[in-house]
Amino acid sequence: MRLGVEAAIVEGALLPGDVEVADGLVVSVGLTPKRGGGLAVPGFVDLQVNGYAGVDFAAADAAGYAVAGDALLEGGVTAYQPTLITAPEEALVAALAEVPTEQAGPRILGVHLEGPFLSPNRLGAHPVAARRDPDRDLLERLLAAGPVGYMTLAPELHGALELVDLLHERGVVVSCGHSDATAEQAAAAFDRGVGTVTHLFNAMRPLGHRDPGIAGAALVREDVIVQVILDGHHLADETAKVVWRTAAGRVALVTDAIAATGNGDGNCRLGGVEIEVRNGVARRADGVLAGSVVTMIEAVRSLHGLGASLVDAIAAATSVPARIVREPGLGVLRPGGVADVVVLDDRLEILRVLRAGRERVAA
Repeated sequence: MRLGVEAAIVEGALLPGDVEVADGLVVSVGLTPKRGGGLAVPGFVDLQVNGYAGVDFAAADAAGYAVAGDALLEGGVTAYQPTLITAPEEALVAALAEVPTEQAGPRILGVHLEGPFLSPNRLGAHPVAARRDPDRDLLERLLAAGPVGYMTLAPELHGALELVDLLHERGVVVSCGHSDATAEQAAAAFDRGVGTVTHLFNAMRPLGHRDPGIAGAALVREDVIVQVILDGHHLADETAKVVWRTAAGRVALVTDAIAATGNGDGNCRLGGVEIEVRNGVARRADGVLAGSVVTMIEAVRSLHGLGASLVDAIAAATSVPARIVREPGLGVLRPGGVADVVVLDDRLEILRVLRAGRERVAA
């Protein structure tokens, strides 16, 4: 099947010509266009999705995952991590048990546990009562409960680095986040093999001129990928520009999407937390930001608008997050590679989405 596009982003470069897919794979690129138009890019990879289209993954069953997955696919996300925020052990175990093993929609890249081993000083919207200090036995039970592929923790907590070692032994990606770590404490985690930071600047020690904290430590480390939420609320444009100019090529976009994403203003839940979305901003009753309703294509447009080239903005939503979760076959369009493809028009609106070569058909 020919996609009928004018160009494609192939292995990180803009290549004129059409794309052909067959049997779930990209067969050829750079073909002479016959008709049509648009730009083919890799499917988006989102590492932080709490919920979508009215579904909160903390309380979702198979039917809920199907609804959310279809909506994510419509938005160009062909691979993602359902994210569970801090909650009591029994609630996390129950939620992990509901994660589908068969995936008709986007690929599920394991569950992202955002907590419960977080700093009591940097919890953001996470419930205080469910936070825990590092506990190996608790971690073992959570890992046994379901397909945990990724965990955010605060590296400065006593015993956290030992948990990092255990997680790495089990093949789980570790990210620093919701942390009050100093630069020295963050560096110790990075030296231990932690290679990324969850939503940079948000719910972490601020960057100071004498105490750069975890944010400053991450920005100057060439081996650390920094994740950002570009919804116009979590970061000022100037801050986002500083991040990009400092760390271009190792910036990953995440949405931190909640159940209200795609549903407009109103009330929803984020795990055990009541959330109100007003004028597109999600907050807890006390005013604390609580996730986002931004979509990945909106985040791509924002990064491009802040000065990133289109190729680099697409990479921040595709190949860079795929590197974090060690999935080199995802987030890149290449001959012989999986045909997870999004076709965009010249306004960066989504025209078509293919997952493993099969086109997503509107319900």
